[in-house]
Amino acid sequence: MFKKFLLLLLVVFVVLQLFRPRLDNTAGATGTAGINNHVSVPQHVDQLLKTSCYDCHSNTTTYPWYASLQPVGWWLDDHISEGKKELNFDEYGNYNLRRKYHKLEEIAELVEENEMPLSSYTLVHNDAKLTGDQKKLLVDWTSKAMNDMKAKYPIDSLIRKKQ
Repeated sequence: MFKKFLLLLLVVFVVLQLFRPRLDNTAGATGTAGINNHVSVPQHVDQLLKTSCYDCHSNTTTYPWYASLQPVGWWLDDHISEGKKELNFDEYGNYNLRRKYHKLEEIAELVEENEMPLSSYTLVHNDAKLTGDQKKLLVDWTSKAMNDMKAKYPIDSLIRKKQ
């Protein structure tokens, strides 16, 4: 009985491999919409974003080998799609002013509260873990970028008035 159960599990696992998600990696299709063309991003901040954020929040996802194993591939695909929907650094220039400003606020907030990068990501990508100094660097960068936007645009174009 146990052998039949294991055989059934193996058959299910093999059949699942036939149903793979399309890997969502549209590198090179962003043109001038990348964040570097809209916000001043120092090289050391850019490198930090690429190491800790871009796999889920850009069009340049580097998929690990296990992304081709189902159901893990489905989970990764969903996770990456949700991440890009929330913030895509390669599409940042296509956002309206309020959304650009708000995304910078969210970056600082989520980094300060240790919600980003996700622990499930840093578990496998140890180099993506942020040190205290790196967190401060990102928060300071977002603060400067937000202040630059406030100096350039009227505040009511950046922040929705509370009612």
